Amino acid sequence: MIDLHYWPTPNGHKITMFLEETALPYRIVPVNIGAGAQFTPEFLAIAPNNRMPAIVDQAPADGGAPVSVFESGAILLYLAEKTGRLLPQALRGRFEVLQWLFWQMAGLGPMAGQNHHFVRYAPEKIAYAITRYVNETNRLYGVLNRQLAGRAFIGGAEYSIADLACYPWIVPYEAQGQKLEDFVHLKRWFEAVAARPATVRAYARGAGVSTQTTLTEEAKKILFGQTAR
Repeated sequence: MIDLHYWPTPNGHKITMFLEETALPYRIVPVNIGAGAQFTPEFLAIAPNNRMPAIVDQAPADGGAPVSVFESGAILLYLAEKTGRLLPQALRGRFEVLQWLFWQMAGLGPMAGQNHHFVRYAPEKIAYAITRYVNETNRLYGVLNRQLAGRAFIGGAEYSIADLACYPWIVPYEAQGQKLEDFVHLKRWFEAVAARPATVRAYARGAGVSTQTTLTEEAKKILFGQTAR
């Protein structure tokens, strides 16, 4: 059994998508990030960066004590290795997928996240910041669009954790100031992933946890006002 400490954000959706694709038994432990649940001592014990998602694998492959993993990319890699699914075993295929997983973690996620922040949540509209991150998001969409030309999925012919990592960050494309019609290969891939039954189930699980689409001022303080203290 996997305990998934979760809230329905792009990074959270990555993990439910994996778990639904593989039918790996799991239990959702809600982490209401707008209420500060990510700062509790119990959560920090498994996720020291006070960010969700995180997992606790109650039945790890080595038969030992439960294993906790934080950071969504690391979780996807852990689960892929645990199940032998959604990550090629051959050298070239494996690293084709892994480099795009890291691309999402280092590029698409952080840049789209800053896009979301300055467009939707910043207390004042800073034109330079908005333009900077909307344009960088657009550049990254272009990178992904070129990768998808002539291939079904990001890593090639087979669906993988690279697709699971990237898809949830494309879902809010309109809020990011992007048009899928500008990226024909990306649009085709996006629609194919959206139609997968496991994707539909994963997003339904998220809606069952929270349907909140706006943040209160108190939630913004919790999410955006933290320091080392």
